[in-house]
Amino acid sequence: MLSGQYDVVSFVVLIGLMGLVPLIVVTTTSFLKISMVLLILRNASGLQQVPPTLAIYGIALAMSAFIMAPTVQDIANRAMTIEPKMSEARGASPVLMQAKEALEPLRGFMLKYSKPDQRETFLVSAKKLWPKDVAKEATSSDILVLIPAFVVSELQTGYEVGFIIYIPFVVIDLLIANLLMALGMQQVSPQTIATPLKLVLFVLVDGWGKLLNALAMSYV
Repeated sequence: MLSGQYDVVSFVVLIGLMGLVPLIVVTTTSFLKISMVLLILRNASGLQQVPPTLAIYGIALAMSAFIMAPTVQDIANRAMTIEPKMSEARGASPVLMQAKEALEPLRGFMLKYSKPDQRETFLVSAKKLWPKDVAKEATSSDILVLIPAFVVSELQTGYEVGFIIYIPFVVIDLLIANLLMALGMQQVSPQTIATPLKLVLFVLVDGWGKLLNALAMSYV
């Protein structure tokens, strides 16, 4: 009877956690880096509303689904294979135990693509912030340490990629501004000429295809 009550509580907690799925997708998958790079690209091109933000998030979500497909498949396979074992488990919260085991591939993904120095930094912070009995058993591979380390690693990598993307666009802006000044056309806004030029060059070099492919291959 008591075990059944634990099952119900665990199931309710699991249902509540499902409401955090959007937050989980942003913080534990490739969505954060891809969306940030695409937003930086839009700003660098000089177009503030093209493509729209919703489209950028849609592209980032589609690319994240493509990148995370093996991990998601592994999670689904583990969830199906460990179900009989978990049904025989005794004690509290077998549903939560099953969820923890099933999400192990996601933890492995974050462990692989988070920077070791970030994991160590957050582990040191955890040992200072958490209660002593919990901090003593904490490791750099714990999920609560991995998530912030992974987020910071993705942010840092996203900014590095964004910086590389920004350079050629800034060079074009400077060249156009200097050319207009040399021709005595100070009244003409450099963006009027630079923006279509940047768009044409980006299309000619197949910028979208190469950028999205490079972002996907960064998770190989």
